[in-house]
Order: sequence, then C-alpha cells, then structure tokens
Amino acid sequence: MENKTTMTNTQAAAGTTNVRGELTYEDKVIQKIIGIALENIDGLLTVDGGFFSNIKDKLVNSDDVTAGINTEVGKKQVAVDMDIVAEYGKDIEKIYDEMKGLIIEEVKKMTHLDVVEVNVNVVDIKTRAEYQDESETVQDKVSNAAESTGKFASRQTDKARNAMESEPRVQ
Repeated sequence: MENKTTMTNTQAAAGTTNVRGELTYEDKVIQKIIGIALENIDGLLTVDGGFFSNIKDKLVNSDDVTAGINTEVGKKQVAVDMDIVAEYGKDIEKIYDEMKGLIIEEVKKMTHLDVVEVNVNVVDIKTRAEYQDESETVQDKVSNAAESTGKFASRQTDKARNAMESEPRVQ
C-alpha cells in the first residue's frame, strides 16, 4: 500500500513563513483598482485632474482609469487624493461616502492594505448633457474634419479626372 502525505492549504501556507520576501504595489496598481471601482457611481461624471493634467485624454482617446487619481502607497497603508466632476442635482456628500466605501472595500479585498485617507476635491459640477457634449475629444474633431476634407478632395479629384477624360489627351 502506497503511503501518501497530504498537506492542507494552511499547512502549505505555514511552510512559506520561513521564506523571506516582500509584497509591494506600484501606485498605478492601486490607482487602477480605484478607477475601476468608481466607474459606476451614480452622480460621479469623471475623476479629472483639471484641463492641464487631463490634456492627454483631450488629444487622444484613452481608457486610462487612473487619470486624476493620486495615491501614496506604503507597506500597510494607502492615502488617496482626487479631483472629480459631479453631476448637477446629485447629493455630492452621498457620492463621496459611496466613493470612500468602495475604495476602502476594493483596495482591502485585493491588497490587504488599509486606506487611511480619501481626499476628494470637487472641481466642477455639470449636467449629464453638458458633460457628454464636452466629452468629444480633439481627436474626434480632427478625425471628423479629416474625413470631410478627404471627401472634398476625392470629389475634386473626380471632377479633374472627368474633365481630363472628356478632352483628347493627344492632339
């Protein structure tokens, strides 16, 4: 009869306590956790560092969920600072409380770090319609202009080609 040794997860984990090492997190990892967690908060239009810090997103379509989120990550604790744009007519304090709760919960669940501070600065308030109108990026506008220019140039080329074809090429 074969003799088998089975270790439980607890026993296996206990065996790793003699192995030295350290688990650390880059700021961008914590920022990404926060950015994704905040995506569906009602009344939060955007986490935004203002025009100059967000110029990259105005020039290039970007899905960078970390934009406007600043973190200070230690070995056991995290502090968070961010600027937001809130939706007009919504309870901003309720939005803040919901943000804080989600940030604490998600960071703790994924990293076991304690969030010790969440500072939110409301930099603007807009209606949803205003926000959506302003969300069109410069890249979108340039693309639309290039498409219109391309169609115009194509029509002009067709006109020139038709004019040349109607005249004899060799006389």
